Amino acid sequence: MPDQTGKIAIVTGSNTGTGYHIAHGLASKGALVIMACRSIKKAELAKLNIISELPDSKITTEILDLADLASIYEFSKIIKGKYEKIDILINNAGVMVPPKSNTKDGFELQFGTNHIGHFVLTGELLPLLEASGSARIITMSSIAHNSGKIDFNDLNSEKKRYSRWGAYSQSKLANLIFALELDRRLKSRKSSIVSLGSHPGWSATDLQRHSLIFRFLNMFFGMSAKKGAAPSLYAATVKDAIKYPYWGVTKNGEMHGWTGRAKINSKAKDIEVAERLWNISCELSGIEYLI
Repeated sequence: MPDQTGKIAIVTGSNTGTGYHIAHGLASKGALVIMACRSIKKAELAKLNIISELPDSKITTEILDLADLASIYEFSKIIKGKYEKIDILINNAGVMVPPKSNTKDGFELQFGTNHIGHFVLTGELLPLLEASGSARIITMSSIAHNSGKIDFNDLNSEKKRYSRWGAYSQSKLANLIFALELDRRLKSRKSSIVSLGSHPGWSATDLQRHSLIFRFLNMFFGMSAKKGAAPSLYAATVKDAIKYPYWGVTKNGEMHGWTGRAKINSKAKDIEVAERLWNISCELSGIEYLI
């Protein structure tokens, strides 16, 4: 990574897993890192761990619950009051295959947290990102986007039997569609902001805590969370990363290996689906931007 001194970065869900190592990596290169986490206690512990390794690092913590729109608005208000710009936004936080449950605003938990939460957060922070003059927004997707389908008739999994994996794959496809569509809309307005997608391959993290099978298989097949953070760090900081929209690990079906150009499923490139998802996301969340 190049030097990041003078840059301000927000990393959602950065108290553990890939988010922690993304925050650590940015801090190691001199960025001021805002760890945006649901638990301030866990965020503070993670912050202390990073400072113990990087005594000169600049790190602060803020509460952000992406499953609660009120929390997102409050977080955004605080950030706007403290900072004049944001240079890097890493939409990393997420939930994976939990039991059926809803966000505080009634969305299916995975769709509501992974997609709607970051959709709203990004829209709220756009003015600060624009003020950077060279900001990047990195949204974390997954190889699970390949099996995803955006079910516009049942986005919140209310009409059919609930499938944890189906809902997760839908949310990860939505993440990648959002990253690509956001970049298209920014470019059409000649914005200085660049939006890219990334994925961590098969990284062994706390994200898989709801899957007994994955927790067991992690011991044999999972990469380290540090290695899984590399594609997001590359997309967020390396000059040439803006030449391609989606970065991930590239070996063994994109489950392992080093950072490279990740494959984009044709479903994520569908412009009509992207425009429909954008408009519905505005309608469901109550926030409109880049319309």
